[in-house]
Amino acid sequence: MDTPAPHIDPARLNGHRLVPLATALLDADGVVLHWSEDAERLLGWSADEIVGQRAAPLLTTEQQRGAAMGLYERVLGGRRWSGVFPVRHKDGHEVRLELRTYGISGPGGRPLVLATGTDVQAVQQVEANLAVLDGFFTQSPIGLAVYDTELRFVRLNEALARFNGLPVADHLGHRINVVLPGINATEVEAVMRHVLLTGEPVLDARSHGRTPGDPGHDHAWSASYFRLADPAGRVLGVSSSIIDVTERFQAEARAARAQERLTLLAQANARIGTTLDMQRTAEELIAAVVPRFADFATVDLLDPILQGEEPGVLAPDQGVLLRAVAAGEAYEDALTQAADAIGETTAYESSRVYTKSLRSGRTLYVPHMDEAKLRTIAARQERVEPALAAGLHSYLLVPLLARGMVLGGAEFIRARNPVPFGEADVALAEELVARTAVSIDNARLYRRERDTALTLQRSLLPQEIHRTLGLEIAYRYLPSSVVSEVGGDWFDVVPLSCGRVALVVGDVMGHGIRAAATMGQLRTVARTLATLDMPPAQVLARLDETANGIGEGQFATCVCAVYDPVDRSCTVASAGHLPPVVMGPSGEARVLETPPGVPLGVGGAVFENTEFGLPEGGILALYTDGLVERRGADIDEGIDQLCATLAARGRTLEAHSDAVISALVRDGSEDDVAMIMARALPVPRDRIATLPLTGEGPIPAAARRFTRGALTAWGLTPLADFAELLVSELVTNALVHGGEPLRLRLFRDRTLTLEVGDTGRQQPRLRPAGSEDEGGRGMYLVNELAHRWGSRPTKDGKVVWAELELPLGS
Repeated sequence: MDTPAPHIDPARLNGHRLVPLATALLDADGVVLHWSEDAERLLGWSADEIVGQRAAPLLTTEQQRGAAMGLYERVLGGRRWSGVFPVRHKDGHEVRLELRTYGISGPGGRPLVLATGTDVQAVQQVEANLAVLDGFFTQSPIGLAVYDTELRFVRLNEALARFNGLPVADHLGHRINVVLPGINATEVEAVMRHVLLTGEPVLDARSHGRTPGDPGHDHAWSASYFRLADPAGRVLGVSSSIIDVTERFQAEARAARAQERLTLLAQANARIGTTLDMQRTAEELIAAVVPRFADFATVDLLDPILQGEEPGVLAPDQGVLLRAVAAGEAYEDALTQAADAIGETTAYESSRVYTKSLRSGRTLYVPHMDEAKLRTIAARQERVEPALAAGLHSYLLVPLLARGMVLGGAEFIRARNPVPFGEADVALAEELVARTAVSIDNARLYRRERDTALTLQRSLLPQEIHRTLGLEIAYRYLPSSVVSEVGGDWFDVVPLSCGRVALVVGDVMGHGIRAAATMGQLRTVARTLATLDMPPAQVLARLDETANGIGEGQFATCVCAVYDPVDRSCTVASAGHLPPVVMGPSGEARVLETPPGVPLGVGGAVFENTEFGLPEGGILALYTDGLVERRGADIDEGIDQLCATLAARGRTLEAHSDAVISALVRDGSEDDVAMIMARALPVPRDRIATLPLTGEGPIPAAARRFTRGALTAWGLTPLADFAELLVSELVTNALVHGGEPLRLRLFRDRTLTLEVGDTGRQQPRLRPAGSEDEGGRGMYLVNELAHRWGSRPTKDGKVVWAELELPLGS
């Protein structure tokens, strides 16, 4: 309940006139001696017209005059009178006034009568308005507050008091910086002063911080402000409405961080490796990550490589000699003095942590650095104290690897940035360093320009294609044999959740290192987006944004297909790319009709998904134009020849690939060729188990029994307890939050996947649960037990899945 409203004079509110308050002074004979301006506004008679005259004309009937004379004599006798009395307006209509009369003594003891009155109807309107205002403050679920011109709380409702965790009374008369010292009060008051000064309302002004109601967590609020003024234009203060938008703020922050990482990756890939100079390439990496990613960064290369020697495998008992080639610092925190100077060499013994990381090729990740950990890493112990004094608290060492060989290492440090490195930062650093390592290796081999460009391109293509259950894959990549520069053709095979796989083929327009670099950016972003369970059309839409931001003239075509081996369904989308070719199990080959779309980089394009079934034995072929395009010939002729070559039966998929290359690729080809062929295979019955989640009885219990039975039959009894618990939580979550459960499916491949489909559209998320909450911890349990988990939309709703790693030898 809000605080009781103070008594308000109907005639005035905070000293400002709302309704006229008429005042008149009469002598003992009823002659008007004084007539106020409000009396003139209420009754129409001016002071010149009424002063000196008897007040009798103000009474409309003889009966009123008689009653008035009796009351007048009583007031003259010393008694007060108040009540409602009708009075005649100058134009003749009747005005009902609420009168208060007092007998007073004038000069020389002369008896006088003072009368004040207000329009009853106007007072009732003001009271009604105040009642509505009180009800609005009391019942509104959002925070409401009124501040005076000094920005002090004048009034607020209980909803806002709950937000702040303080009683209403503790706010009144105080400014925000006193009541809520834990929020950005200076910025909030600056907004309110702007509203007071200009009269312009402000919508969705964000504030953030911590309140006494929840001192352990940051919150965010959205507020709207407008100025309060009376009819005469006098400024009374500021009013605000406030809602808590913490969850939306956190989601926006996470999305912004993810977008920032993608942007950094795209921009860094565009600026790293622009020259065939090793030191310049290292400096480009430093410039890309400081200060946006790290407060301090260094790149050190193996000294033998800088001397022109070939890189080799580091032996277990072999130390390393490193030379600093680039370093950068965001702030003058003396971290540069705690690191090697540019050109300085440092020897690391084989037993040092730094050396072990380089030898293994694995990132050294220390999210929270302390003195003991730093002493095991530092090259010189005398540099430990200065580094800690500068605030070093989080550390990454990423080996520079090219063609499987170690070139050196890149260190990333956070000091003033209070956020420690996370897993996403590790992945980003590894991607940036991998790109840098390739460019440095290319610079080392600059005398052989074509080999350098090929090394760059091959390093950005998949190095290994994982086996996919229910799908046989063959691929070919052939660089151009005529032009001196390679092109930007690429392909990728991306394993997804629940046994699905994404097949991507693309072609960056143009040739040379820039085309190859653009290809690497697009391929990396496409792989990242595909693993987020985005449908192909959405992947292409995001790729279009990335390509559009790379730079002018950077266009690419791309086709993306996602195959589900369980129901043998395939979804494909194209961005200006050549249409896929599908061969049925009986041998007929045809071009798949899909909306062609526009190339990536045009910007603002809309792409469409096409769904089709790929029967057992059917083949899907994705390719670039280098396979079917010939100078002086129509491209349709090349596509027809591809269909004819695929139509031959009795060949293995590898034989199909060889036949296509032999038939369509000639010596002296002017463009790169990238091609993927995928044949649908039967999925063994002992790899999938499905339970419809319908019927009578408790669904979670039935799901648990089914899970244990399936795992026992598969010889995976050691996983049964964990699997039962995960399935129970997923099914329960679907029952409570997800809509009607549809099915439970167990899928055994490289991992054991447990997936539950339901009709809901809301994606599951981790949310904090209070100590007294009975629920809300299910997805936390899934997050702890599962190797991975996630969700994806389907045409019926969504699927929530979790993975368990299989025991060794399974």
